[in-house]
Amino acid sequence: MKKRILSGCRATGSVHIGNLFGTLKNWVKLQSEYDCFYEIADLHALTTNYNNTVEMKSNIREMAIDWMVCGISIEESTIFIQSLVPEHSELYLLLSMIVPLPWLERNPTLKEQIRDLNLQDKVNYGLLGYPVLQAADILCYKASAVPVGEDQLPHLEITREIARKFNSIYKPIFPEPIPLLSKSPRIPGIDGRKMSKSLNNAILINELPQITKEKITQAFTDPLKIHKQDKGHPDGCIVFAYHGLVNAEGIEGMKVSCTQGKIGCVECKGRTTILLNDFLAPYREKRSKISTKSIDEILIEGSRKAKKVAKATFDEVREAMQLWEWQK
Repeated sequence: MKKRILSGCRATGSVHIGNLFGTLKNWVKLQSEYDCFYEIADLHALTTNYNNTVEMKSNIREMAIDWMVCGISIEESTIFIQSLVPEHSELYLLLSMIVPLPWLERNPTLKEQIRDLNLQDKVNYGLLGYPVLQAADILCYKASAVPVGEDQLPHLEITREIARKFNSIYKPIFPEPIPLLSKSPRIPGIDGRKMSKSLNNAILINELPQITKEKITQAFTDPLKIHKQDKGHPDGCIVFAYHGLVNAEGIEGMKVSCTQGKIGCVECKGRTTILLNDFLAPYREKRSKISTKSIDEILIEGSRKAKKVAKATFDEVREAMQLWEWQK
């Protein structure tokens, strides 16, 4: 039997190129090696967007469509909605009883999120407990591994600590999941920060080509390269990073032209726009052929399958903790 992995993304809607190159391409490769469960984490989305849920359902659908467009196969993987599997929330509650507060307060990923979203003095209980809910997500499926980027390693280490503590207090139920570190690049947003829809600096795979062009035109470039003949520093240029994603064969030539002052930033942005839109065209075409109705059916069926696995695990947890059970 294949080993199992669990991964997911907050339910924030359409996928951007950072998601595609940084996460989804890796997920697609893992499908042939692992029993893959991929969750659309609507509960996690509430930790910072609890007061704006009007678009939550449409965001879930948009994300699921994009995942399939990018290559996630329902024959090989299970796509499900987090909140439709209540065992996640129940396990989250039970695990929160054994987690010391300092484990959560020291989390560097939380500190980064507070900084990027200007959440100083606005951290709610749900956001602080985000890693415990993430641990519940993973442990519900007894995942042996979790594909993560380096920025998520602190969260996964908390999951491992929680698993160890639960196993030592009650019963050895949970494996300690190992990280499957992706070699995929961390794609910058058009302003140089981490690409994120919440920061309004993302290039979406489903947007109109003209919108992509406008965003690349606005993107930060080398501040020391003012004129075409100025020698550039492409390794620190955002547009050059985008160019490298879609033109691996020609990137060295572009690098030489930039460093020698043979190409200007405007021309580089123009070439990058054409290449990126050409690259995204098949994704956009495929996306137009997927119906909302079929996506809803896929999500419901995937959630049923996920619930069956999660319930079996949660039943073991209840027994290990000697909680009262309904008489059969």
